Amino acid sequence: MTAKFVKFSAVVLAIAAMPSTAFAHSDIGGSGFSHGFLHPWSGLDHVLAMVMVGLLAFQLGGRALWLVPTSFILIMILGGLLGMAGVSVPFVELGIALSVVVLGVAAALEVKAPVAAAMGLVGLFAIFHGHAHGAEMPVLADGLSYGGAFVLATALLHGAGLGLGYLLGLGGRRYGSMVSRAAGGLAAVAGVGILTGML
Repeated sequence: MTAKFVKFSAVVLAIAAMPSTAFAHSDIGGSGFSHGFLHPWSGLDHVLAMVMVGLLAFQLGGRALWLVPTSFILIMILGGLLGMAGVSVPFVELGIALSVVVLGVAAALEVKAPVAAAMGLVGLFAIFHGHAHGAEMPVLADGLSYGGAFVLATALLHGAGLGLGYLLGLGGRRYGSMVSRAAGGLAAVAGVGILTGML
């Protein structure tokens, strides 16, 4: 089980580390796949929030490993559909910036919340992230291809957060916990920078 997880984490981290330009090919027939895949990678706020979802899920462990990222993705799809349909959601940018701060603080403090509470928290923020992805879909893009692509990219970023938590954990309980908490703290600080317009 451990060997399989290490291999999975290595693959996810390798994909996450690839330059986004590697995916910036032209779409055939304006499908929107590359646009959808690149959108979650295009902003520091999206990247940090997605990685923090994965790291928080790792810290909680157990069923949270898959329930927390899955709940984010499912509710993000709902938000994406709202955005594609032109339905207004208030405070989207504020919600996205706050997600980085709150999820970073939760990881920094290693909050041991019930799984249902963690699912609710990430689900709240998923609405904002999904709406932003959906609202920025190119006019000629195919909605299914575009949506599937930003879901795939989000899942990879969640996987990167899970992999990060696992790799840091290899350094031992005390050291790994300290570094993962520091990563959460740095994300929270970056979130404050995004919130205040400094980043």
